[in-house]
Amino acid sequence: MLRRESMLVASISKVLDKAVAGERLTFDEGVSLLESHDLTAIGRAADLVTRRLHPENYRTYNIDRNVNYTNVCSAVCDFCAFFRKPKDPEGYVLDKETIYQKIEETVALGGDQILMQGGMNPALPLEWYEDLLRSLKDRFPQVNLHAFSPPEIWALHKLSKLPLRTILERLKAAGLGSLPGGGGEILVDRVRKEITRGKAMTDEWLEVCRQWHLLGGIGSATMMFGHVETLAERIEHLERLRQLQDETHGFTAFICWTFQPENTDLAGVPKRGAFEYLKTQAVARLYLDNFPNIQSSWVTQGLKVGQLALLYGANDMGSLMIEENVVASAGTVHHLTLSDIQDSIREIGFVPRRRNVFYELIDTPTEEVGAVAVG
Repeated sequence: MLRRESMLVASISKVLDKAVAGERLTFDEGVSLLESHDLTAIGRAADLVTRRLHPENYRTYNIDRNVNYTNVCSAVCDFCAFFRKPKDPEGYVLDKETIYQKIEETVALGGDQILMQGGMNPALPLEWYEDLLRSLKDRFPQVNLHAFSPPEIWALHKLSKLPLRTILERLKAAGLGSLPGGGGEILVDRVRKEITRGKAMTDEWLEVCRQWHLLGGIGSATMMFGHVETLAERIEHLERLRQLQDETHGFTAFICWTFQPENTDLAGVPKRGAFEYLKTQAVARLYLDNFPNIQSSWVTQGLKVGQLALLYGANDMGSLMIEENVVASAGTVHHLTLSDIQDSIREIGFVPRRRNVFYELIDTPTEEVGAVAVG
């Protein structure tokens, strides 16, 4: 047994050395890392890769607000505690004035972006989305509209019976600035068929991103893990993202988080903790060699684990997240102040810097920006 464990450690060490050297990992090597329990070694390797890609002495964050414009959704997702079926008395669609107020509050706090997502509401046609985007850009031209996840776009495509590219061209012309990576969960059809019905499948999710990138758009990619997927299926998810990024180079960042089972139809699934989260994020940093940025996910893990994630492959603390409803509906609520985020970055030896969706710095540095030595 000791000999076998020694061989496994040596094998994992070779895989980690390969990733640190900048060589692309294979599918099997990615699986072997997730199967390993050597969090320290995997995290150290992910940190070395991060410091190679981001040798600067700062780590970034941004200020935005998650505006869930509707909770009405035609899909049924076992993992979601937020959605309401069409005609449910608890369903809503926010009016423009309410959205205006939320954006005004965000701008007052220094925010320059709105993350706007909702359910796939069959009562809202494409023209409704175009009108909303135009109204928001007319009133807040300085605010980036990071809006409508791939499943929402795909649902619009199916509802309108228009080509997907036409949908995206019209939304972009109306003011859509970037595409959030929501609704990805696990990009494996076996998993998607088991936990959701009436939602974009793997190739459809990826095709929305592909067409958006081909129009010159950018966006993020996500993964929600820790429910019914296998470890190999987590790597399959990363592999599909890596392949599309090779093709389009349109993803700016990857964000992963653990499934929050409370108040959902999957409430019996064991909740995954910090160990699994940090290991999976670190492996993602090692595997996604063509992704420039990895975001921490303090929203599900809390401040201290979110801070620790900056030493396990992340170079960005994510958003101040002035408002968040979907994860909160599942019973997980973490709230941070701007000082919390800035202090958490300083405490591990970095300068906090504010960025926009393009990862351009938009603040005035209070400390000299230089390089961080790789220890």
